[in-house]
Amino acid sequence: MFRRMKSGSALTAGMTLLLALATGAIAGDSAPLPKAFIDGSGPGWRALGERDFTNVNCDPDTWSWKDGVAHCTGQPVGVIRSLNLVTNLELVVEWRHLKSAGNSGVFFWATPRSIKNLEAGNGRLPEGIEVQVLDHGYAEQYEKQTGKKPDWFTTNGDVFPTGESDMTPFPPTAPNSKRSFPSKNLSKGVGEWNHYYVRAINGEVRLWVNGEEVSGGTGCRPAFGYLCLESEGSPVEFRNLRVRELP
Repeated sequence: MFRRMKSGSALTAGMTLLLALATGAIAGDSAPLPKAFIDGSGPGWRALGERDFTNVNCDPDTWSWKDGVAHCTGQPVGVIRSLNLVTNLELVVEWRHLKSAGNSGVFFWATPRSIKNLEAGNGRLPEGIEVQVLDHGYAEQYEKQTGKKPDWFTTNGDVFPTGESDMTPFPPTAPNSKRSFPSKNLSKGVGEWNHYYVRAINGEVRLWVNGEEVSGGTGCRPAFGYLCLESEGSPVEFRNLRVRELP
């Protein structure tokens, strides 16, 4: 048999219950939520390897592949490109620099015209949308040489157009409003592997660095071309390259 509670006891019990529920909710809210992490597995994804790229303007020994890892000497400055032209795609790639101040990048939608110019010996890098692959030592070197901190680039995943290509960058941006600067500094240093997930769809490029979205841009023109890996003066390695082409 249930006894009837007095009104004061009922009020106290009710407040205790609400406090317990509120405490549980707060505790639940404080627990970190899992981050989305794209590893390139699932329907439509495929691996990219040596057979998927061709040399544009590097030396024959600039790039070598072993056990799924692409090693680049960094000499001379140039690129290798995908065999096929691409429009909408997702890309997963891990990279690491082997020396401090290393510089490299991944080009999306590199224009066929600029690739032909490079193959003919004109210029060093294509026009397109570059996703920067830069070691922190590059900024340190710049500061030592100039006596000031860099304000036109970062080492954590800039995205920007090159040549005659165009893009409206997501904020924060460089002072000239051309580069999208990362909203967070998430890149690891020399010798450590970094994970990039890039989504390039309908003229919009978005970059995730080590699991979090940080930079990108929209209104990219053109939004069709080659995918390129860059050699730019210092040894760098790429692995776990995976792509999913989209309609």
